Amino acid sequence: MKTILNVIWLILSGFWLFLAYLAAGVLLCITIIGIPFGIAAFRIGVYALWPFGYTTIERRDAGAPSCVGNVLWLVLAGWWLAIGHIVTGLLLCLTIIGIPFGIANFKLIPVSLFPLGREIVPSDQPFASR
Repeated sequence: MKTILNVIWLILSGFWLFLAYLAAGVLLCITIIGIPFGIAAFRIGVYALWPFGYTTIERRDAGAPSCVGNVLWLVLAGWWLAIGHIVTGLLLCLTIIGIPFGIANFKLIPVSLFPLGREIVPSDQPFASR
């Protein structure tokens, strides 16, 4: 079932969201300071490409640098990526078939706003990396 959901997601919104994260990652990797943010964009982009069967968990060992990094991320890329998720989610919710995918888009908004200090893990093992 996860595979079917992921394929439909890929067609409806996953590919376009992945391209947005890829563009953000490339732009952020232009400077040396932006490379960690670019890597985070690539990581979340892959998650946005194929989200069903995975979840995010908070890393307890992330600390203050990830908090500062999240504020910078929010200013540099997070707000417009979140707007992309909101618009895509609203458009998907216009149809009955798209409602579950719209809700999945809304669940990706917190990750797009504050990605640092989070880890993407399989849904069946959400506590494996703690």
